[in-house]
This record gives sequence, C-alpha cells and structure tokens, in this order.
Amino acid sequence: MVRKIKDLKYYEAVGRRKEAVAVVRLYIVGKDKDVTVQGNKIKAGELFFNKKPIEVAFPLAYQKAQYLLPLKLTNNLDRFAISIISSGGGINGQLDAIILGLSRAIQIIDRETFRPVLKKQGLLTRDPRARERRKVGTGGKARRQKQSPKR
Repeated sequence: MVRKIKDLKYYEAVGRRKEAVAVVRLYIVGKDKDVTVQGNKIKAGELFFNKKPIEVAFPLAYQKAQYLLPLKLTNNLDRFAISIISSGGGINGQLDAIILGLSRAIQIIDRETFRPVLKKQGLLTRDPRARERRKVGTGGKARRQKQSPKR
C-alpha cells in the first residue's frame, strides 16, 4: 500500500546514462490549473527541459516518441506538468537519462499498477555502459597501442 503524503506538490526521480544526469519532477496539476516552475508557468501535459519546452532540445520525431513512451504506456500524458533538469553527457545520453527518470517518477505514483508495465518494456533498467578510461602508454586512447617496429 502506498503511503499518501499531505501537501505533496510533485514526484521526483533521477535518471542517469553515461555522463548524463536528469532530475525529473512530475507536478500534480488539475486540468484547468497551472503551476509556476523556475519562472515558467506549466500546464498539465507540458514538458519543460532546462527551462525551455522539450521540443526545442529534442525536435526529432523518434526522440519525442522515446521520451513520451513511459507516459503513454501508463496513460499519464495529460495528467502532470513535467519539469526536467539535465546536465552532462550528450543528446542521446540525456535522452536516455530522461526516459529512466520519467519511468522512476511514474513508478513512485502507483507501484503495483505502473511498475510491471514499465519493467516489461525495460524502462526501469539503467544502462551500465560507460566510457572506458584511458590507460597509461596507449597514446591518448583507451585501447590504442603504440606501433611496433616492422623489422
């Protein structure tokens, strides 16, 4: 059973991928109400990424399909106003961090119903792959070796 907390304004979760970190907040908003977050008024169904609409940072169709997938699977598209703060990494790393953060935040709402749906799609699994560290004597790269003489 989920414990209800009084005066809860948002659900928060963190997603990570490679060097990227995304803090996702799902604000509880009514259909006709809006909430002020970081100087922006956000209505239900809107997503803000680093104080801008998410379409500015991720304009492509496949990116939109990816970050909306956790919301579509759980039927929460127009239920929350969503604010995302992300740092580090590149575009794809940040996108994967957003997906993981959204999935974790949605799971907090109602674990019994949403977790199996998200888990089946693999949205709650953190991708452990990261950049390999550079070794000494490799000429600037992780696995590159110095050239050996031909004769």
